[in-house]
Amino acid sequence: MTTMPPAARDWTPDDFDFELPQELIAQHPAAERSASRLLDATGAAPADRVFRDLPGLLEPGDLLVFNDTRVIKARLHGHKASGGAVEALVERVLPDVPGAPFAVWAHLRASKPARKGAVLRFARPGAQAGEGFDAEVLGRAGPDGSLFHLAFPSDPLALLEACGEVPLPPYIHREAAGGPAQDDERRYQTVFAARPGAVAAPTAALPFDEPLLQALAARGVRTARVTLHVGAGTFQPVRVARLAEHRMHFERYEVGEDTVAAVAQTRSAGGRVVAVGTTTVRSLESAARGGTLQPAQGETDLFITPGFPFRVVDRLVTNFHLPRSTLMCLVSAFAGYDTVMALYRHAVVQRYRFFSYGDAMLLARA
Repeated sequence: MTTMPPAARDWTPDDFDFELPQELIAQHPAAERSASRLLDATGAAPADRVFRDLPGLLEPGDLLVFNDTRVIKARLHGHKASGGAVEALVERVLPDVPGAPFAVWAHLRASKPARKGAVLRFARPGAQAGEGFDAEVLGRAGPDGSLFHLAFPSDPLALLEACGEVPLPPYIHREAAGGPAQDDERRYQTVFAARPGAVAAPTAALPFDEPLLQALAARGVRTARVTLHVGAGTFQPVRVARLAEHRMHFERYEVGEDTVAAVAQTRSAGGRVVAVGTTTVRSLESAARGGTLQPAQGETDLFITPGFPFRVVDRLVTNFHLPRSTLMCLVSAFAGYDTVMALYRHAVVQRYRFFSYGDAMLLARA
């Protein structure tokens, strides 16, 4: 059945739902990054491949654009002065300002909401008495007041590295092991991660390894980078009845002059811009909202749904996303709703592995 044209359809989250057997949700990465499977959707029919086949699916002169954000150890465990347990997920490390250095915005989970002025004690699980640090609750924060403004005693990134743990997505279960495995610190991070600030990995780039990057370079495929610090909101379902009512969370991004120049050079030479991941798409298309791609940095809440006018990206490497999610909306907008839903049915039948540690797709723009 062919869907109505985007302008004639009032999209709902139900349109982006699908049946997914729980056993297809990847709990661990592939033994080798580039040994993940790759569903190639750029031809007349879907082709089941291996991720290390990617160089042969691109052309010399194509440009791969990566998100170089680095995941921080954003999850903290601790307790209130009363003894009650508390868990924090740091959403954003704030820039230092006079009178308020070392501050963060965080989600807090506790039996009762923490009050302004409360002191929370955080430490790595299993730490000795006296280890860890105290954080003061300064009040509510964030655009909708759902976050908490916390004051740390020193550099937040250093404290998170010492006391925090990798913030694995909620569908990856490590409860029996007491938290993320040691290998998660390496594998839930891209090999080119450079700029700390994300609380979730740009997971489409996890299958890239050094041999594959070398093979792409030998093929004549160039690379460029953007930065988008992925927030916890990436895992939030769409809770409104109509997509037009949904409001995206804000995330920090940057598209530099070098990347803008690389895109322009690729275009002039007849090459294609291949975005690695939805975060890269949102960065590039946010920087092109004025009509042409320009250097940009700041906050983006760009919500891409069917009918969106893509200005920059020609191909997309992406993994398999949560049902009813904003990311399903984005890939459907990019490759076509009917195409994407058929690809997902194919992936389930062929037993592809889903979500962050799962397999990937290569999509062409509709």
